[in-house]
Amino acid sequence: MTRDALKSLEWFDQWISYDVRTIERFIDNLAEPTADPNYRPRFLREVANKHLSTSLRHYSRGDHGDVSQNLWSLLQYWEQSERLGKSVWTPEQQYTRHTWAVNLDHYIDCFWLIGLALALKIPEAQWQRLLALVGNEGEDLLLDRVIATRSPDRKIGTTLCYPKPYARLLAAIDAPKTKQALLLDHFVEHWYKEIGNAAKSARQKQAIPFKTPYWHNYHRLEGGYFGYWCVEAVAAVKAFNLDDSLCVGHPHYPGDLLRPGQVTSPDLSRLLPELAVTIGAPSEKQFSGEPRHLTKWEALKMLVKNKLNA
Repeated sequence: MTRDALKSLEWFDQWISYDVRTIERFIDNLAEPTADPNYRPRFLREVANKHLSTSLRHYSRGDHGDVSQNLWSLLQYWEQSERLGKSVWTPEQQYTRHTWAVNLDHYIDCFWLIGLALALKIPEAQWQRLLALVGNEGEDLLLDRVIATRSPDRKIGTTLCYPKPYARLLAAIDAPKTKQALLLDHFVEHWYKEIGNAAKSARQKQAIPFKTPYWHNYHRLEGGYFGYWCVEAVAAVKAFNLDDSLCVGHPHYPGDLLRPGQVTSPDLSRLLPELAVTIGAPSEKQFSGEPRHLTKWEALKMLVKNKLNA
């Protein structure tokens, strides 16, 4: 049984095997002299990114230990990339590649890696290596606060780099305990659609003129997709001990990262219509005034709302 809602087990088997071969080929290429030494840092970062996407693909398939194994290799190749990049990248390139506020893709990647590190409880030495790579201390109100739950001396930013969608997650963290579960669910529910337009809400002009994260429509590309997982929500749940009961089973919530050994099947009734149509799953019909049976999730959500409004 897979955790992902859009692709089959056979699809993930095929493309994870391809990932393994690709990473092996990348490593072989690194052992050979390069015609363009200036490209080596960028290539090393591509190898690191491949380990991240492969980790998420393993999670999507329903695997367990492979997620953490790829994370260790990712750190190694990212560190090599940074060491070589210091003598290759201009100050402007360093800024645009590393600064959260002007590089949405980098911000999301860092958030995902912090979330994975917290969920997997990586050793302190590796945590410090990750923080050195992530950088941006004091630059974002949300991600700095998440990091500070494990590194209390972390300087906290005063504003959000990307209010949309992350203001919703911040609201869940700061809400009274009785409202956190519902607000967290609202964040996960809106995450995929809103993160597609996150760059438009940025507090600074983006260095790269892309309107959406690089992975946002990967389900349309054969072999590109690795899952649409809101790892940011898991990071907040782990960091602030939030109640995630309303999110469990949502097709974008990777809650099994916090439940080792469990494989939760996705609730297709909660899949966005534009994604559901790609697998033939029925999209939610507009309300016509006729009564209908509630799904288990809808009934639970209604129960929670009633209690909050009581």
